[in-house]
Formats: sequence, structure tokens, C-alpha cells
Amino acid sequence: MNLERFIEEAKAIGLLGIMISRCGEEIAHVNLDYECRRNVYSATKSYTALAVGFAVQEGLLQLDEKLIDVFPEDLPDVVSDNLAKAVVRDLLTMCLGQGKADLMGDQRPLIKEDNWVKYSLALPFDYEPGTKFVYNNVGPHLAAILVQQRAGCDLASYLYPRFFKPLGIRKPTWEIDPLGYHFGAGGLFLSMSELHKLGLFCLQKGKWNGRQLLNAAWIEECTKPQDSEQYGYLFWIGKDGSYRADGKYCQLSMVLPKKDSVITTVAECRDSRRLMALIENEIVSQL
Repeated sequence: MNLERFIEEAKAIGLLGIMISRCGEEIAHVNLDYECRRNVYSATKSYTALAVGFAVQEGLLQLDEKLIDVFPEDLPDVVSDNLAKAVVRDLLTMCLGQGKADLMGDQRPLIKEDNWVKYSLALPFDYEPGTKFVYNNVGPHLAAILVQQRAGCDLASYLYPRFFKPLGIRKPTWEIDPLGYHFGAGGLFLSMSELHKLGLFCLQKGKWNGRQLLNAAWIEECTKPQDSEQYGYLFWIGKDGSYRADGKYCQLSMVLPKKDSVITTVAECRDSRRLMALIENEIVSQL
């Protein structure tokens, strides 16, 4: 595979590294900077999706549980009809029913309420859950808190024996909220090689080294369109059956099942559309 043109153009817009695997073999591993652990931003959401999947697999929670039953101590004084309809599944699809994004990076330092469940459930639910796509950090974080409450440990500790350790990933650093919950929508720190393993794990439908760690059906549900054609369960849906974990500034792990391939990038790129176009035109076209 010839990557010269891609590297030249992508480096100019902030690419720091790229890995490519095809048919189970690593065919490219290029570092343009140190391969250290970096904030993968919203690619974190896809790890939260895996955590929810493990919790469902182990009977710790169910997707049809209502939020008013899951968080009974944190409800607003007046529960709207739309909030009353919301279930755990709605936390994963970006169709929770809230009309505006919250718990975003520029908002979190300014929130005065320490209990982010109480804060989030008090926000307006303008739409019936499942009917309108609004990219929002509230759903993923509430899902992460639910797993942590049911499991009795933080999210990294929950995922470590189930996912990180079997994949050879040391326990990572993770952003926490004011009450100490790992933040389900961002703030996970991983290296490019560690992020790449997420894509490989999903490509293999939850299997690693011959062991089925996570139910294949859960991976399939996460990575197919749900309430929106562009989104599954905390994974973005792309062209021709592809899907990806996608973090700000192009922290990407893209899975292309029809090409039996995974493409992972780390970057400080402010022009994500340009980098995505380069990946499509200069790399996917060669696979």
C-alpha cells in the first residue's frame, strides 16, 4: 500500500499517526509523533457501549428499563411525559429526547451541580425519545453511571478484566465527574495501538484470541443504524457497512467489514472532513 500522498497531505492538517490492518494482518503503522496515550475524546463513547453490553450480558441491566426507575432519587420535581417514556436504550442512540447538547467539553467546568444525573434529568426533554437525533453527552454519561452503580466499581475497573486485560491493555486513565464516576462520553486516554484494538475487537464481533468475550449480537446492534441512519449504539455509521469510534480532532478507529479491515488514526486535526476524505480516497480505495 502506497501511503506517501496520504501522509504528506494528512500531516499538514494534523495527523499524528495511522494504523491499518487487513485480513488479520497489520499492513501499516506510521507514527508522526510519539505514540503516547492521548485523550481519545468521544471515541470513549464506544467503550461505554461495550461496557453496557457486558452489563447486559451479565444481567446487571436491561435496555428497556425506564430512566425514572433506574434513577429514582435524582428525578426533577416534575417529571415530563417524555422523560417518563425514556429507557436505557435511549441513552445510546443520541435520540434521548433532549433538544440541546449538554455535558460538552466547554460546559462541564461551569456546571455548579455535582450530581450530574440530577442535573441531566432536570434538563428539558423536548421530544419523545427515539424521534430526534441530537448529539449529546448526557446519554453516554448516564449509561456509564448506571453500569458503575450496578457493577459497584468505576468503568475502567469494570472493563479491565472483561476487555482491557484480555486485549493486553493496561488499565487506562479516565476523566471523572465531580462524584467520581468515569465520564462515559469522553476523557479516556489510550495510545493509537490500544485504540486500534477496539476496531479489531469489533471486526471480530467481540472475539479475541479465539475467546468470545462479548456477545456478537451486541456488537452487531451497536454497529448498525438505530434511530438514525448515521448512528448505532455510541458508534457512528459510515458508508458501505462501515462504522467507527470517532473522537474530536480525528481520534478514529474505523471498521470496514466488507474489506476485513480496520483503520485507526490519532491526530490534532481541525478539519475532520478533509481527513475523512483523504482516508476514503487514498486508503480505502486501495484496500
